[in-house]
Amino acid sequence: MTVSGLRRVVITGLGPVTPIGTGAQAFAQAQRAGKSGVTRTTRYDPQHVASKIAGEVKEDLGEWVDAREARKLDRYVQLALAGAQLAVEDSGLSADEIAGERTGTVIGSGIGGIKTFEDQSRVMFERDASRLSPMFVPMMIANMATGHVAMKYGATGPSSTVVTACATGTGAIGDAARYIQLGLADLMIAGGSEAAVTELAMGGFANMKALSTRNDEPEKASRPFSASRDGFVLGEGAGVVILEEYEHAKKRGATIYAEIVGYGTSADAHHITMPAPEGRGAQVAMRMALATAGVNPEQVGYINAHGTSTHFNDLHETQGIKHVFGDHAHKLAVSSTKSMTGHLLGAAGAVEAIAVAQALKDGVLPPTINLTDPDPELDLDYIPDGAREQQVEYVLSNSFAFGGQNAALLFKRV
Repeated sequence: MTVSGLRRVVITGLGPVTPIGTGAQAFAQAQRAGKSGVTRTTRYDPQHVASKIAGEVKEDLGEWVDAREARKLDRYVQLALAGAQLAVEDSGLSADEIAGERTGTVIGSGIGGIKTFEDQSRVMFERDASRLSPMFVPMMIANMATGHVAMKYGATGPSSTVVTACATGTGAIGDAARYIQLGLADLMIAGGSEAAVTELAMGGFANMKALSTRNDEPEKASRPFSASRDGFVLGEGAGVVILEEYEHAKKRGATIYAEIVGYGTSADAHHITMPAPEGRGAQVAMRMALATAGVNPEQVGYINAHGTSTHFNDLHETQGIKHVFGDHAHKLAVSSTKSMTGHLLGAAGAVEAIAVAQALKDGVLPPTINLTDPDPELDLDYIPDGAREQQVEYVLSNSFAFGGQNAALLFKRV
């Protein structure tokens, strides 16, 4: 059933910091061009890690974070600050319009400051605990992106941090939207950030056999729905959006990219890493997003899939979509932008929400690149032949996580 009496929530600012482009325009252009941001990693020497490729943010973050301040911030916080500034600038909001208790912050991270943890662990084991940085804990903990963004903009309203692994970014935006719907805020700065391209994180994922080892062809390694997929490609980045109450945005003449009309979350309650068969938990999240919006499955025109390029995720997500959408599943367009960016973990859902907002606003659906050999078990329309000009009214964006946590957002064209 729909949730009546809630205020409308729209997206009025976009702040993507991604391996294929930073800033709304660069990110949109890269999607339309089917650009891959995956290269051999430069963040560390990968000689001891089976997967030697990653999606790295190429821009110098010094444009958004002062070099002296950066020494006190883990990279995931720096990425979040860059994304927040881009989103604020894109929204056209002034500092005075943002500051105060009617603006809140919800920025999540699946892992938090793992590079800081890695570096300080090395200090302790190679020297001793007395040599640890006094900034170790404040740099490492996962709520610091939210904290620093709130401090930068004087946002003293509702504030929280979502940590649901790969569903983090989607959950953060969904939770932030609820604050506005309930009348507890007029503006929210929301999204996700991750900087896990480190030897420790990459080594851990690689030893799980979760990562692609197509090291000789990095740009072709992330290949969702392909028969030859061999794992996901780890990426870094941030996605931050400005959420605004509809009348508030309309009154100031803001550019509105899309409206958030539905949100669903669920648990597989099945396995720590393996998705539930036939996407049973994912189905619950998708149905909840549709039900809270009062939207029929047949009204949805496009799904931005979680689409990680792993065997079981792609299979069970496809099966879950078929269960939720029935015969309409084969009329839907479905694609995975992770084919271009790699998997940004806690930032993934937020970056994909930005891709969805742009798709609704511009009438261009992003492609699934590298889909040259479709898995015969996966038979939906995955947009394999480049970006597609197609105007749709409703779009669903999926995010699924280790621990069996799922989140789905439903967007509407305005």
